[in-house]
Amino acid sequence: MSESFIGRLLGPLLDHVGGGARARNAAAVGGLFTAIVAQAREPGFYRALAVPDTLDGRFEMVALHLLLVMRRLKGQGAEAADLSRRLYEAMVDDFEKSLLEMGAGDSGIPRRVKTMARGMAGRIRAYDEALAGSYGGGLEVALDNNLYGTVDPVPDGALGAMAAYVQASAAALDAQPLESLMRGEVRFAPAPA
Repeated sequence: MSESFIGRLLGPLLDHVGGGARARNAAAVGGLFTAIVAQAREPGFYRALAVPDTLDGRFEMVALHLLLVMRRLKGQGAEAADLSRRLYEAMVDDFEKSLLEMGAGDSGIPRRVKTMARGMAGRIRAYDEALAGSYGGGLEVALDNNLYGTVDPVPDGALGAMAAYVQASAAALDAQPLESLMRGEVRFAPAPA
């Protein structure tokens, strides 16, 4: 994760003064983001549930898993809110680096990242409302619009199976002790085979 020059310069001092809280938070962000990306890349999502194995499909899977973790951290205090914010920043940083590695010109990256960030706000709201049960059938609609937005037609059963997976993962995260998330540990539901 990139950091400003001032942050790199003052980071060790702040870690010492803050009892290492900054270092623990960085380790938690790294652990959570690594687990999110690993789960999002599970082959079963692409084979069994017809998630498009494209840049957009992989982005949607990472975003979905990130949102599930952020949802669990929501309302859990200032330290959890900071972890959630830094986790989101790690995702943005990771996608910026990926775009650079893929050869996207430096001048086009800020525009693409802004578009991604605007899209994330809508996804957060749609998935959060759907998981809260604010509207009937909302999770399948949100998944159809985002995850399967480029798939026409979505194979029979894929939306229902993905919605069941998302609900099971949300329940697994809700049951997970907050302390383990704060250490960078996360447990999702098993990925499809």
